[in-house]
Amino acid sequence: MIGRLVDVSTSIITSVGRLGTGGGVGPLGPRPQQLLELYEFEACPFCRKVREAMSTLDLSARIYPCPKGGERFRPEVRKRGGKELFPYLIDPNTGVEMFESDDIVKYLFEQYGDGGVPLMLGMGPLTDVSSVLSGLPRGLGGSRVIESRAPAQPLELASFEASPFCRIVRETLCALELPYVLRNVAKGSPSREAFEKRSGKMMVPWLHDPNTGTELFESEHIVQYLMEEYAV
Repeated sequence: MIGRLVDVSTSIITSVGRLGTGGGVGPLGPRPQQLLELYEFEACPFCRKVREAMSTLDLSARIYPCPKGGERFRPEVRKRGGKELFPYLIDPNTGVEMFESDDIVKYLFEQYGDGGVPLMLGMGPLTDVSSVLSGLPRGLGGSRVIESRAPAQPLELASFEASPFCRIVRETLCALELPYVLRNVAKGSPSREAFEKRSGKMMVPWLHDPNTGTELFESEHIVQYLMEEYAV
């Protein structure tokens, strides 16, 4: 009970520290035909900026978690980019592959927004400092690998970046190196109606595991399921 309270409280502090960035959808541009691909790890403050941008732009993505000590997806980044640096974005719609969070954020808003980067994501070093400081209460959550069994198919998570409960689930997915399709459904998202029809209600996080047919709400239940099903 105490551990759960600490988890939720510190995750709320992280969301407040970023002033809820990634909690609502902004102006949208063209929609990608294929899912974006992002190699990242949850505790990385630079990865957080990119996830906030994706949430604001209502972009879904294939997430390949790369926690420290992980070897499931990190080698692919080394192979493609020549170094282990995160975040690393692949856009199969344009053929673009890139490092550097500021460059990725700018690219996403130019390609899939109205071209303007929101203030909380466009302040350069100040944004970086804010992202670093806001993440401190979560410590190493989602940064260190936990040995796990790889799923045959990627999982699916409905989420949005500013939700403290979604963050707790993403940390677990990351630590276990479980690939998943991230479905962003922030406030104002045009994707919410379809998600609600599919899941039965507008509530996140929501996990779908096609490997077992499991569908779950509630971060506590999802984390318990992931650890029981995939942790070794």
